[in-house]
Amino acid sequence: MKTACGTDIKPCPETEDIATSSPFRSFFALAALIETVTAFFRFGLGIQATRDTASGIGRFTFGVRIHHGMIGLVLLLCTAFPVDTVWKRRLAVIGGALAVSDAVHHFVVLWAVTGSPELDLFYPR
Repeated sequence: MKTACGTDIKPCPETEDIATSSPFRSFFALAALIETVTAFFRFGLGIQATRDTASGIGRFTFGVRIHHGMIGLVLLLCTAFPVDTVWKRRLAVIGGALAVSDAVHHFVVLWAVTGSPELDLFYPR
């Protein structure tokens, strides 16, 4: 049976779903997008999460600073549960991108620009 592209080997690239395409390409693209948005908020808008969210979110989390990398690690742990490989791949791509983006933000970008990784685990009292 021929596909729309006229080959038997693989489907047309334009019909591939992001979940079934190369997970590495999706992972790196999403990590770069998340880091770009994070850097824009930090340097473009001057928002510092430790300083600017302590009074609102800090009370809700009992003073624990929730990084997007922590959410990514939770999503990576959740890949153990779904049976469907598409959902496993989606969770892995999103979770991995969040975790890597946060690590790059703190240990590459912030350390290079500010001289400190600013990796606060608790809000200041």
